[in-house]
Order: sequence, then C-alpha cells, then structure tokens
Amino acid sequence: MRLDRFLSNFPRFSRQDSRQLISAGRLRVDGAIVRDPRFEVREFQRVQLDDELLQAGRSAQYWMLHKPVGVVSATCHDEHRTVLDLLDEADKRDLHLAGRLDLNTSGLLLITNDGRWSRRITQPQQRKPKVYLVGTEQAITEEYAEVFERGLYFAYEDLTTLPARLEVLGSHCARLTLYEGRYHQVKRMFGHFRNRVVTLHRESMGEIHLDPQLAPGQYRSLSAAEIASV
Repeated sequence: MRLDRFLSNFPRFSRQDSRQLISAGRLRVDGAIVRDPRFEVREFQRVQLDDELLQAGRSAQYWMLHKPVGVVSATCHDEHRTVLDLLDEADKRDLHLAGRLDLNTSGLLLITNDGRWSRRITQPQQRKPKVYLVGTEQAITEEYAEVFERGLYFAYEDLTTLPARLEVLGSHCARLTLYEGRYHQVKRMFGHFRNRVVTLHRESMGEIHLDPQLAPGQYRSLSAAEIASV
C-alpha cells in the first residue's frame, strides 16, 4: 500500500501527520529514506520511523514444483495429498498457488507468498503464454489447429476463447499454447471434437519453464531471472 496510508494505519498518526513525517525524511524503507507519500510499500520490506521499527518485513518465497498426477492443487484437502505436502519447508502457512492444475494434470506449478507477483502471472489480461503437452484418446488432425486459432465459443461463460496455438507432434499428441486460463479449458477445447484428453502436462508459464532435472514431486526455488521475468 502507499507509504502515507501505511503510516496512517497506526492509531497515533493521522494522514496529515504521516505526510509531514514522510516529507521530513524520517521514514526509511529497506534503509533508504523515502519522501514520496505515494511510494508503494510491500509486506516484504523493512520500514522504520527514525530508529523505530514499524515493519520488520519477511522473506519472499518463490518455488517451482513438478506436480505429479494424483496430488491436489490446494493448501489443504481432506482426501488427497496436496502440493504443499510436497514442500519440506518450515513456514508454509503463507504460501499460495500461482495458478492451479487438475488432480490428473502434471507439470509446472508455481508457489509463492507474494500476492502481487502471482497476480501478474495469472491475471487473464496479462496474456502470459501457458504451454501444455496433450495426449488424447483419438487422433488429432490439422483441423484442430485451425479451430483453436480462431477461438472456440464457450456457452457457459458466453465467451470466445483467445486464439491458441496447436503444434501436432504425433497422431495422439500435441503441444498447446494458451493465453488465458478458463475452467478445464484444454479438455473442453478437445471436447469440441469429442476427443478425450488422457494426459495433460504443463511445460511453462510465461518465461518460466519446468526444470527438466526436477522429477515429479521435486521442487526448487526460482532464480532471480525467473522471478524478474514476471
């Protein structure tokens, strides 16, 4: 939130008090004096008024997980093991998923405690490419690519999907690139041809690609370059 609003949330400071303190150079964020009341303060930053610590900040976490089939994309579940159960980390309570995968879908899953970062990669208007490897029950023809490129009408939402790119890799296998994330979108798109999806694996989101060295169930922290790509 804005620095002046952050400060005025303390009962002893009015909005006017906050602006005066900021303009006087008495506020420091991560050790640097900030005089702009519109400066955006994040929960991961250290904020001080003179020598008084107002917010200690906390470490941002960004994880890449190779989600296996049969694990639920949720923070808790009564019946199934969840993706958070796969993380051997001390503090998992504040983590959330930046995009989900169905129970029987495998591949790249991003997990973080940075809400602003996860919104940037998941919001439809960002149009971040999401790439999936799809295996189907019946043969895939070139007609699929033409239809997906035009977009498909989904009556339930009363919308037409954004143009998607399909690369046919074999008779029953293709690579699909989406720029949105509708409910069961891949299965519904192939369902237009009455062709059931039997395997689904997410390879990438935006510029972040699943690390080929990660076996199903394994994870690693994102690199600085991967975090910045969002």
